[in-house]
Amino acid sequence: MKYQILVDSASDLLSDYCKDENIGFKVIPLTINVNDKEYVDNDSLNIEEMLKDMHSTKKSSSACPAPQSFLQEFDNAEYTFIVTITSKLSGCYNAACVAKNSYSKPENIHVIDSKAVSGTEILIVDKLIELIRQDLSFEEIKKEIDEYRDKKSLYFILQKFDNLVNNGRMSKIAGIIASKLVIRPICIAHEGEIKMAKKIIGIKNAFMKMVQMICEKAKDYSKDTIIITHCFAEEEANFIKHDLEEKCNFKEIRVLPMRGLCSYYALEKGIIVCH
Repeated sequence: MKYQILVDSASDLLSDYCKDENIGFKVIPLTINVNDKEYVDNDSLNIEEMLKDMHSTKKSSSACPAPQSFLQEFDNAEYTFIVTITSKLSGCYNAACVAKNSYSKPENIHVIDSKAVSGTEILIVDKLIELIRQDLSFEEIKKEIDEYRDKKSLYFILQKFDNLVNNGRMSKIAGIIASKLVIRPICIAHEGEIKMAKKIIGIKNAFMKMVQMICEKAKDYSKDTIIITHCFAEEEANFIKHDLEEKCNFKEIRVLPMRGLCSYYALEKGIIVCH
């Protein structure tokens, strides 16, 4: 096989996502540790059970895959693309780079720091599939995919910030403001880091303001896909989808449930929007 795509489970993708027999595809799972129990973020993970277990204790953490998890896949294709969660929030990108540099042909491996998570990783995977099908060279795809990644945007609105604060992904002061007040922050990913962009009173007002922010960023979205992922918040995600459909001309709007790693940090009612 000439090309394959490896993506970590922070992408919220399932293992059967890419059905093209000419493109290898695999989701490399992260893990969530609660007390002494390890939850592997794969297709069979019971997310509801994991969250229930996590809420019963203060002792939990996440872990990125070991370099060997990537390295053992490289011989399955001539060229490999790896898409990871932002390097500012996880060691997954570094693990993939260690694997690349340990391989006999590192020049045939390209590691892409998504600078985001969830839907952004999905969009990058979709673009890689599109570029591979155009029969471009490895070097051409590397250049185009990095330029594409740099144009992506991520917004999120959470209603619980416990794990982001407890694991050092968000400051305690910002977490307290977000969790204890009726103010609902709209956060963004800026160069891979979490930034608070707006503070809005009321959750529906926050959803509508986020849609406004997205629509104001560009006049024409007719060629773009937007992905909304949620943690047990399908109704809220569809509210955002319908508002976007009324105000923007996206080619496609997809609503998907979060997998384990994103659910662990976003918690119940968390929403991530990527385009």
